[in-house]
Amino acid sequence: MFFDHLPLDILARALMLSAIALTWVIIVVRVIGLRTFSKMTAFDFVATVATGSLLAGACQATTWPEFAQPTLAISALLGAQFVIAKIRQASDSFEQAVQNEPVILMREGEIFDAALRETRVARADLIAKLREANALRFSDVRAVVLETTGDISVLHGDTFEEGLLEGARMVKE
Repeated sequence: MFFDHLPLDILARALMLSAIALTWVIIVVRVIGLRTFSKMTAFDFVATVATGSLLAGACQATTWPEFAQPTLAISALLGAQFVIAKIRQASDSFEQAVQNEPVILMREGEIFDAALRETRVARADLIAKLREANALRFSDVRAVVLETTGDISVLHGDTFEEGLLEGARMVKE
């Protein structure tokens, strides 16, 4: 691709293709915006992981067509993510169709076992998240929510506004 001498060609490809591909990703992200690598939705997470995989493929290419395909795929993938985010923003029905609902796992110090079962969250993992959030007593925990991204949010303290649970679903026993 660059040199006839194989070891030198491998080194040149590693350095040059990595630099070009990474620069390409930075350009695409600058055009599409800061939300590109957020983890707000499951699609965002998949797009981020897929972009990393495509970037690795581009860096390992041995021909220019093998390099062009993943770099163009990065543009297409992040472009699709941009379009889907815009449609989600404009259409509540589309938002409901493609987005999971956050689920309340704990409320006012009470752990909801049915919610843990439905979401396949282990009680030990929930308690680990409480410790991570510096919750000192179950009774101080106002709510724990499994977010659409898979993150667990712990809301604790003396006061609590109900609006913070907007869109979160309670699981019935």
